[in-house]
Amino acid sequence: MDAEETPQTSPQDPPRAAPAAATAPSVQSSDGVRIPRHARTSLMTSAGARGPLDGGGAGRRRSPALRRALVAAVAGCAVLGGVLVLLPGRGGDSAPPALGPAGRAAAAVGAGAPAAMPDLAVLIGEREAQVRAHPGDDESWAVLGSAYVERGLRTADSAYYPKAERALRTSLRTRPERNVAALTGLAALGNARHDYRGAKKWGEQAVKVAPRRWAAHAALLDAYRGLGDDKGVERALAKVRKLSPATAAARVRSGAVYRDRGWREDAAAALSDAAALARTPAERAACLYRVGELAWERGEPGDALRHYDAALAADPDHHPSLAAKGRALAAVGRTSDALHAYRAALARRPAPEYALELGELYESLKLRPAASAQYDLLRARVRQGGLGGVNDERVLGVFEAEHGDPEAAVRRLTAEFKRHASPENADALGWALHLSGKSKAGLKHVESAVKKGPRSALFAYHRGAIERELGRYGAARRHLAEALRINPHFSPLAAPAAHAALKSLGDPPEGGPAQVYAPRGAPVPKLPRPARPARQSD
Repeated sequence: MDAEETPQTSPQDPPRAAPAAATAPSVQSSDGVRIPRHARTSLMTSAGARGPLDGGGAGRRRSPALRRALVAAVAGCAVLGGVLVLLPGRGGDSAPPALGPAGRAAAAVGAGAPAAMPDLAVLIGEREAQVRAHPGDDESWAVLGSAYVERGLRTADSAYYPKAERALRTSLRTRPERNVAALTGLAALGNARHDYRGAKKWGEQAVKVAPRRWAAHAALLDAYRGLGDDKGVERALAKVRKLSPATAAARVRSGAVYRDRGWREDAAAALSDAAALARTPAERAACLYRVGELAWERGEPGDALRHYDAALAADPDHHPSLAAKGRALAAVGRTSDALHAYRAALARRPAPEYALELGELYESLKLRPAASAQYDLLRARVRQGGLGGVNDERVLGVFEAEHGDPEAAVRRLTAEFKRHASPENADALGWALHLSGKSKAGLKHVESAVKKGPRSALFAYHRGAIERELGRYGAARRHLAEALRINPHFSPLAAPAAHAALKSLGDPPEGGPAQVYAPRGAPVPKLPRPARPARQSD
């Protein structure tokens, strides 16, 4: 089976594998879920307990009445079979039966698309029951582990990740060779924990075992993006597009890569195509959210808000759209609605990045106690995530640089940048260095982020602010103005700071620089003469 997995779970610990159990052959249920052959109900009784229709019992003869009943039953089945064959719509071209919840979740997971939460809950329940009954079923362990990963992502509950790792490693122990489902699940787990080195390791093993496995290449692409490995991203994206060119999941990843490169128009086209190709409400919501994020990044909060609302109409449980809606509402001046949206998003998924955004919004409104409460929540969520193996060092470093100890932020972000040299980590480290008094060193990192990363108002602001500190007023004026052109609402704290810094610089002096030409009497430098081209012989 060459489909990919990405499911979700309940907070109970995964069932433990028995020490010795043979893997039974499996079949497809009507719901599209693989079940072991010995688990099916049968009309035949087991050997040693044969029924009267099995010919059991030596010398036992059926009565004439029983023989006539059997002949009649067989004849009736034959007639009924002929009628069913002749009925319209029963030919080979008929559509397959509709999938149930578990089948829908498995199909979405295999296509690399988000599944509906209720469907995922059904799939998880079925797989938990399956591995309890048949602990040697390596495929069900792999699906269950991937389900725990997805559940942890959707709920921001890092307690699911250790359970996911146990389930996936159980699958690998059960079938150590060519277990691509478990390897792909471990790559997805690494990405969910922001352990991109680990995700790369497992993803590369998965594509080596199954070079045409779409899910493995998709997980590897996400790992390369987290590592800032442009060449790896290029290779993985080519594979993703080749193996699944006309699906929403492939277009989403293409759009994400284009956005990282600053190709906004290409990203918008790819993500709009993805939304049109989406087959389920959950998948459509994820695509519309990304389209809204592009609109937000180019400074169009009204357009972004429409896409977030459309995403929430498709899937009311899509908390990223709810938090992003709060950001857009604040930008258009609807502060009360923005606070309500943020609180609702945090109630559904108390992610540290949401707490940081809401805290800064409270701080911009001069509500310091409310902001402090959100910052405390951020710290608590980062600690809790660490227990599940989640790496939130960048979020915590950004917070410490702006609202805590910049020196501690530099230490934290330096270590994170060594692990994952993404443009986002480079920018965060550069800004922390600047706030700790090392502006020259910080500028190098921010310039690297601007060069390699997306077109970001935050990156441009950081660059301009550091250049202003270093006395490079012309470059500072240019980059601060660029930040506000890209998105004048990019942060409730940083955007007003960019306006104030630009105002303090004033307008450039009239007439341009003071010395466009060399002063009178200054020596005129000698310009090198161009070399004459060599004469060609006849």
